[in-house]
Amino acid sequence: MLQTSLAFNGTFTAPHREAAYVGRRILDEGGTAMEAMVAAAAMIAVVYPHMNGIGGDGFWLIHRPGKPLTGISACGQAAALATPEWYGERGHSQSIPTRGSEAALTVPGTIGGWELALSMVDRPGRLPVADLLAAAVEKARDGTAVTLSQSACTVEKFHELAGVPGFAEAFLHDGAVPKPGARLRQVQLADTLERLGRDGLASYYAGDTAQAHAAFLEKTGSPLRRGDFLAYGARQVNPLHVTTRQGQLFNMIPPTQGVASLMILGLFDRLPVEAGEGYDHVHGLVEATKRAFIKRNSSLGDRDAMDGDAQSWLDDDALDNMAAKIDMARALPWPHKPAEGDTIWMGAADRYGNVVSFIQSVYWEFGSGLTCQETGVFFQNRGAGFSLQPGPNQLQPGKRPFHTLNPALAYLPDGRIMAYGTMGGEGQPQTQAAIFTRYARFGMPLQEAITAPRWLLGRTWGASSTNLKLESRFDPGLVEQLVAAGHDVEMIAPYSDLCGHAGAVVLNANGLCEAATDPRSDGAAF
Repeated sequence: MLQTSLAFNGTFTAPHREAAYVGRRILDEGGTAMEAMVAAAAMIAVVYPHMNGIGGDGFWLIHRPGKPLTGISACGQAAALATPEWYGERGHSQSIPTRGSEAALTVPGTIGGWELALSMVDRPGRLPVADLLAAAVEKARDGTAVTLSQSACTVEKFHELAGVPGFAEAFLHDGAVPKPGARLRQVQLADTLERLGRDGLASYYAGDTAQAHAAFLEKTGSPLRRGDFLAYGARQVNPLHVTTRQGQLFNMIPPTQGVASLMILGLFDRLPVEAGEGYDHVHGLVEATKRAFIKRNSSLGDRDAMDGDAQSWLDDDALDNMAAKIDMARALPWPHKPAEGDTIWMGAADRYGNVVSFIQSVYWEFGSGLTCQETGVFFQNRGAGFSLQPGPNQLQPGKRPFHTLNPALAYLPDGRIMAYGTMGGEGQPQTQAAIFTRYARFGMPLQEAITAPRWLLGRTWGASSTNLKLESRFDPGLVEQLVAAGHDVEMIAPYSDLCGHAGAVVLNANGLCEAATDPRSDGAAF
C-alpha cells in the first residue's frame, strides 16, 4: 500500500520512477523546485515517450515565497502557413488530420517553458542546464526499459503510427512493437538534449536543432517553417483563480481548460454536501463537471479570440447562477463529444519554499508520430484540436489551440500550499476535483485521496462511450444510487488508466513536505 512521502528538504512526485528519482536528486543537491522539474521533464520525455516529449507543449504554476504566483504558458502557436484554405487544398475541409506531417502544425513550446522557469531561479549557484539534462542524456543513450503502458499503447495505436515518417525507426524494433522490459535506445534524442545543455535551451528555436527540424518538417509536408520557431516565445501569465471555503485555487489561463477545473470546484463548494465518498460527493462533482464542460465547449479557445475574459466565468454571481441549476436528485442527460489526450503531470516542493505544478504533453499518444531521425524528436498533434469551421477555436496562423492541459495549485487557509494534477484529457478536471475535495474538504490523507476509486464522465484513451465510468472498487450501494438518479453507469477496472495518472505535493507551514503518486502509473514520490 502506497504511503504519503514526508520530508523537510523538499519532495517530488512523477508518474515514472526515473523522473521522480532525478527530481529528488536535484533537490538533495540543493537545487530548486524549478531546476528539479526541468531535470525530471527531460527524463520523463525519454522514459515515457508515449505520454510526452520535447516536441510538445508545457504549462507551469510556480509559487515563490514573497512573490505573486506565476504561470508559464509554453504553448506553441500555429504555423504561418496553417489556414483552413491550406488544409482545404490538401483535401481536408472538415477536420485536421490527427497523425502524420499535416497533424504537426504548432511549434513545440515546452523547451521555451523550461528556459523561462529557470530564469526565475534567484538563488546563488544555479545549476548549469547541462547538469540538469545529464541524467536524461545518459538514459536516452544507454537505453530505457519499455514500460507495460508504452508497449500496450503502441500495440493499440500501431495502425495509426507505423507508417508515419520516422516513427518505426524510433519506437519499433525491426518493425515490431517492443515488449515490456525491452531496451529502447534514443541516441539521436540524447545528442539533441546534450546539444541543448551545451548551446542553451534557446537554441531549440534558433540554432542547429531548429534548422534540422524546419528542414525535416517542410520535406515531410508539415506547414511549420524556420520562421515559426524563431517567432515562438513562452509567456509569463497571471493564473486564473477562484476562492472557496477550502482556500484560494489557481489554474492556467486559456487556451487550457483550467477555467473548467476551477469552475467544477467553485460550483461544488456551493452544493449542500456534508461528507465525502457518498452519493452527494460523487453526484455533485459529476453534475458540476457537466455544467463547467458545457460552458467550456461553447466559449473556450485562444484567449485573444474569445469573447470576454475567462476569469469572469469564476465570478460569484456566475457560479451562483450555474450552481442553482444543479439537481442533487437527478442527473443531467449527457450527450457530449470530448477530446482525447495524453500527458504527464509532476509536482515539486523544495527547501527554499518554492512549489511547482507542471504538465507536459504531446496531445495524443506519441503526438503526430512524425519523428525527425536526425534529432530523435517527435512532434505533437495539438493542432489537430483546432476547428476548420468558424468559432473561438478556428484555425488561424499564430493562434494557440485548445488545451486539455491544466496544472493546479491551491493556497489552503491554514498555510498549506498544494500542487496537484494528472494526465487524462477530459478526465483531468474531474480527477483534480476528486483529489482536492477528498484532501482539502473532507480531510482524507494525501495518498489515500489519490488511491481511492475514481470516475470519468466521457471518454479518453480511445474509449468510444461518453457515459459515467466508475472504477469497480466503488461501493455497490453507491453505484445503485447513481443509476437510480439517472446516470448511465459503466463499471471499469479497479485501477484504470482511464482515470488518469495523478500526483500531488503539499508544503506545510512548518516546512514539512508531503508527496503522493498514483498506483495506476509507473510513478514514485520521494
